Amino acid sequence: AKWKLFAGTLGGSFVAIQTQIVPLIGVAIYSVASIAGQTVTSLIVDRIGLTGGGKKLINRRRIAAAILTVIAVVVSVADRIDARNLSIFAVFAGCIAGVIVGIQRALNGQINEFSHQSFTTSLLNFITGTTFLGLLILLAVATKYTHFVALPSGPWWIYSGGAIGVVYIAFTSTIVQHLGVLTFTLFSVGGQLVGSLIIDLVAPTNGVHISAYLITGIVMTYAGVIAGGVSSSRVRKPERRK
Repeated sequence: AKWKLFAGTLGGSFVAIQTQIVPLIGVAIYSVASIAGQTVTSLIVDRIGLTGGGKKLINRRRIAAAILTVIAVVVSVADRIDARNLSIFAVFAGCIAGVIVGIQRALNGQINEFSHQSFTTSLLNFITGTTFLGLLILLAVATKYTHFVALPSGPWWIYSGGAIGVVYIAFTSTIVQHLGVLTFTLFSVGGQLVGSLIIDLVAPTNGVHISAYLITGIVMTYAGVIAGGVSSSRVRKPERRK
């Protein structure tokens, strides 16, 4: 179906939601809500076989892995959660953002199944995603919801996120075909937490210290990966009729 080629608009939607929600509930709570949405969606899209790489049953082991990963994220950010004036709607929106990411990963896997070029899949994502965000910004400006402002000044590398995103999506579209979205999500969360730890060690932010919560969360995340069964996570692709 041609509509699957617009997976990039889901990525644009994720960015739009994230930029609006994080200021309301903070990065910590948003991370928990988003990961919760991703893990639940991952179970469903793997069961449907939306990645194009075959179906995976929803069993107790995979459910346990998903739950353990969400708990791990909660633990890792426990010392940074501020629930005062918490907006339930904003938390729900964070969950929706996670759902969007889970579906996008699955669709990218399916696109890559036909293109066999992961960076082509990534390029398509960025074209559709950028177009969607551009139209959204123009609509917001036209309705006076927002206005154009100058880009922030700073070192050149603060604008390297897009280039990193290209590589990330290219890798994602290939990996989910073989491991499934859930297993990829588990490893991805673990990688994000380890990355956070490394950044805090190498270039710590003023007032931020390495907490036992983060280290515990990392250990729990990889326990979730093991619980999910790494060796049994490979997706068996359906045989195509000649």
